[in-house]
Amino acid sequence: PMPASPLSLSLHSLRAAYAAGSHTPLDVIEQVITATATDPQHAWIHRRPAQDLRAEARALMARPDATTLPLYGVPFAIKDNIDLAGVPTTAGCPAFAFTPERSATVVQRLVNAGAIPIGKTNLDQFATGLNGTRSPFGACGNAFDPARVAGGSSSGSAVSVALGQVSFSLGTDTAGSGRVPAAFNQLVGLKPTLGLLSGRGVVPACRTLDTVSIFTLTADDAA
Repeated sequence: PMPASPLSLSLHSLRAAYAAGSHTPLDVIEQVITATATDPQHAWIHRRPAQDLRAEARALMARPDATTLPLYGVPFAIKDNIDLAGVPTTAGCPAFAFTPERSATVVQRLVNAGAIPIGKTNLDQFATGLNGTRSPFGACGNAFDPARVAGGSSSGSAVSVALGQVSFSLGTDTAGSGRVPAAFNQLVGLKPTLGLLSGRGVVPACRTLDTVSIFTLTADDAA
């Protein structure tokens, strides 16, 4: 049975819980499914079906090399201008949407490390905006007060982490799109050095400036 109180999804907490045997990736996925069942903040554009997430968690647990995976059973969210195989990429624009056959390099590397993608998060359309309200999927509300803006453009990626729905998320940052919503939702927002992470599979805002950014609860998790 699932423990009564939700587990903190920080990497430190997850690793400790998995090592102690108090939780499994399937337990964590059930917590995530419950936490994302409603979305009053409009943080999400696409959540993967519960049965797919459960199947992925079970497959991960069955792997003989499971305990060696650095991100074993870690749930994460993906800004919807970054490709996840088999799931539409909209960049916040339904008319632009396409379904990629393969994931962005950054996403595939995380999956290879044992992380579980939960779905795609809301953003200012085409990642142009700094407040999180410019989306036909709904204005994204702040995690602490939905009446206030979440910051953008990676609004849903920030809110999903701040609400404790996932351990970390991917955003993009061209001119503040990662750092602004991190600041507005009391998170660590890391903008890696330009070129450190691959941009393959990312819808560009400005190819020469875009970076994939990371939202976490702690600086250690971001590192």
